[in-house]
Amino acid sequence: MSLINTKIKPFKATAYHNGKFVEVSDATVAGKWSVFVFYPADFTFVCPTELEDLADHYAEFQKLGVEVYSVSTDTHFAHKAWHDTSEAIKKVTYPMIGDPTHVLSKNFDVLIEEEGVALRGTFVVNPEGEIKVLEIHDNGIGRDASELLRKVRAALYIAAHPGEVCPAKWEEGAKTLTPSLDLVGKI
Repeated sequence: MSLINTKIKPFKATAYHNGKFVEVSDATVAGKWSVFVFYPADFTFVCPTELEDLADHYAEFQKLGVEVYSVSTDTHFAHKAWHDTSEAIKKVTYPMIGDPTHVLSKNFDVLIEEEGVALRGTFVVNPEGEIKVLEIHDNGIGRDASELLRKVRAALYIAAHPGEVCPAKWEEGAKTLTPSLDLVGKI
């Protein structure tokens, strides 16, 4: 069964965020748009490139009212150590959630049980706690924050404009579609 349009399950975790350890829970994310970006592990190879790319685009997510959370099965202590030692990760100012108990990785169905790490899963969650975008990659395939930002903008647009849909490659300000009988076979 797909997780699309399902509500996120209750959770409570500790994140490293701007020099502090903070609690993050389903209550923390309620009422606002959120992006959860799961990755396999700290101190690896593709992961810092993705998290740095997200950091470079973080202000754009914030302008849209969207919070970004990176999540791995490492602890929040490991996140702090990585943040202190990696030039790429020093750029990260969004919360880095530790999931050593695998609760979040299991809730979002991205845990690789035999390895104890998460797949590269990306989830956009609306203010009602429903998953609106879901993408899971093999761990060797890195993601692009600008493409995620485009998807977030599309999700925000259709939430604000019921009855409209965003076609492929839609960018903010571009034309949308309004599905109707008159449109059938015309595209």
